[in-house]
Formats: sequence, structure tokens, C-alpha cells
Amino acid sequence: MRRCFVCGNWKMNKTASEAATLLRDLRGAVSMVRDRVEIAVAPPFTAIERTAKALEGSNIAVAAQNCHAEASGAFTGEISADMLKDLGVSYVILGHSERRQLFGETDDGVNKKVHAVLKAGMLPIVCVGETLAEREGGKTLDVVSAQVRGCLKGFSAADGARFVLAYEPVWAIGTGKTATSRQAQEVHSHIRGLLGELWGGESAGQVRIQYGGSVKADNAAELLAQADIDGALVGGASLKVADFSAIVKAKG
Repeated sequence: MRRCFVCGNWKMNKTASEAATLLRDLRGAVSMVRDRVEIAVAPPFTAIERTAKALEGSNIAVAAQNCHAEASGAFTGEISADMLKDLGVSYVILGHSERRQLFGETDDGVNKKVHAVLKAGMLPIVCVGETLAEREGGKTLDVVSAQVRGCLKGFSAADGARFVLAYEPVWAIGTGKTATSRQAQEVHSHIRGLLGELWGGESAGQVRIQYGGSVKADNAAELLAQADIDGALVGGASLKVADFSAIVKAKG
């Protein structure tokens, strides 16, 4: 059985001091959620160290929103996987649609970052998803398939069992629009089938696939009830303790 995994992506929000305040309240709100659901939050780089300290001894892991593929070097403004690991990071979000759209990230680049994250001893959350034009053009499954194949190229079934994927339709991110549970399940099922082709059914069955895209307290339960939706990558709602804790508890 795949354990539900809910990760809050704070994006470019919260100073280190603001993060500490939010986390103090969040710890208490989800402290009784243990084995049922795995929980993580991904603050900005500047708040990671403060976040890790604030979450010591809790049931909430620390994630990062990105990293560089190289271990070190002349890459002004970048952060390596080893630097994140040293701060207590467990997961790294890679290939988020905002990174793809605003900063030109490619499947090949994401693939290199996945290698770096695994080498550093952390786990990747690999994001895939289509734009509104691609969905309306009937290209959703083709686009998602190409992204999955590109991002996971060269990895074995043993590697794959450690992956988390996140399906996040671009048209549903920050727009208030959400894929219906049927639409989301269709894509999640397709992704799992593709993983089966790449790594075999047993490994595909172990990979957790989150849904991301305007996940809220009032739609989380229906989404998480779908057979191939194993959690949520939560954006804006993760900045509000009541909303995020409600999503965490929506699995029942």
C-alpha cells in the first residue's frame, strides 16, 4: 500500500521569521497524523535552516523547491543538492511548471537534477503537466508521457521505487481551477501505466503520484480517494494552517 504524501510548496512566500510562526501552529495541528499520511513543507531557500530547526522531532519533513544539477562551481545564485542535504532537506521539487514556464527548464535539465538529488541522498518530487492549450488540443497524455520519459530517462526500476511524481496541470496552478477527480485519475492512471512499461508493474505500483493544481480543503478528499492519486502537492493553501491541515487529514 502506498502511503499518502502531502507536500506544501510555499513558493516565494514567507521570511524565515514568518516560517517559524506558521510552523509552530502547523506542528500542533497535524501532530496526531502519523502513519496515515507523510507530510512535508518546501519553504524558500532562505527559510530552510529555520524550518528544519522548527520541525525537529515533528512528523513534518523538509523539502526544497529546486536545486542545481552540479555539486559545486561558478553558478552564481544557485544551490546544490549537497547544500540542501546539509540543512536537513529530505525531498526536492523538480520541474515545477513555474520553473519550466518562467525559467526555461527542460526535461533533460530535470533529469540531471534528479541524478544530483539521488546522489546526495534525498528524494525527488518530479513534476509533469500540460498547458491549457495542450489539454484543449487533446494532447494531455502525449505531453505528460514525453515529460515522464524525458525526466526519468536512464533510471532503473530500483531507482524508480524511490521517486515521487506530481501531476500538476499548468492550467490549474494558481488559477482556482482544478482538474475534476475523473480528469486527474485518468492522467495518474496513465502515468502509472507508463511507469509499468519503463520499470515493470511491481515498481510502478510503489511509486507515489501526487496531484497538484489548486488543491484545497474542499476538494482534497475527493481527489485523494482516487485509486492512483497518492497525495497532493499543495500551493497557496499550504500557507494557511487550517487549510493545509485539513488537506492532510482529508485522506481519512
